Amino acid sequence: MNSITHHFPSHDSAWQRFTRHRTPVVAAAFVFILALACFLSPWLSPHDYKTQNLALGPVGPNAEHWFGTDLLGRDLFSRLLQGGMISLSVGLIATAVALLLGVFYGVVAAEIGGRFEDFCMRVVDIISTLPLTLIIVLCTVLFGQNIWIIFMAVGGVSWLTMARIICTKTRALKNRQFVDASVALGQSRGGIILRHYLPNLAGTIAVYATLTVPHVMLLEAFVSFLGLGVKAPMTSWGLMIKEGADVMEQCPWLLLIPSSFFALTLLALSYLGDGLRDAFDPRSPNQ
Repeated sequence: MNSITHHFPSHDSAWQRFTRHRTPVVAAAFVFILALACFLSPWLSPHDYKTQNLALGPVGPNAEHWFGTDLLGRDLFSRLLQGGMISLSVGLIATAVALLLGVFYGVVAAEIGGRFEDFCMRVVDIISTLPLTLIIVLCTVLFGQNIWIIFMAVGGVSWLTMARIICTKTRALKNRQFVDASVALGQSRGGIILRHYLPNLAGTIAVYATLTVPHVMLLEAFVSFLGLGVKAPMTSWGLMIKEGADVMEQCPWLLLIPSSFFALTLLALSYLGDGLRDAFDPRSPNQ
């Protein structure tokens, strides 16, 4: 039973591997500080992100408006924080939905095995052939531009890869000695899943989550760029980029600032995912 510790890195060793490299640590700090600022935007924003000042109009960065204002005279810094809160919320909640669906589906399919597993994976293959972006667009058209519809739609099409990965990992765990010992002792399937499978899948789930958040944020940005995302006066980084692209020649800051923050966040999440992957894999060549 104790042989599990010889095959999977402990929490401390994974943490030590993660902190050994500066880039993922800096990326994690950047994402944490930015997310904290965005979710505290109601208290940190110097202006109301919805307040219009048509007399002021669009102005570049200055002492009063650090990132300038948009076409309606709204403070861009305040809208950037608000938009970041929406974009990150979509990424986090949709990823949570994808993880719940993918982990449950993959573990159950692999645990039952046989023809049931083959059938489940064929279903995943069929759904994967569908244009996922079109599914999201159809959901927003059919059910309206509701932020919760976006959460569910994006999460509902992002679980397929997770299901495949978890199914493969669980199938490998089924053949381990500690699982055979638990079966011999009469432990239930549910107990084996909770006690053995999920703890040993935690690293895979953590890595996939950090890689799924930027993917989901890109999907949300694309939908918002098409005008099918969040509705005004609410905003997101994707919607801000769309608005900035329309007037990029006259007001370049309206495009450059939100797109820069969006790109830096995606880059940081990518580095964070790479760092977690290396931390949970002691055989990684980067160790």
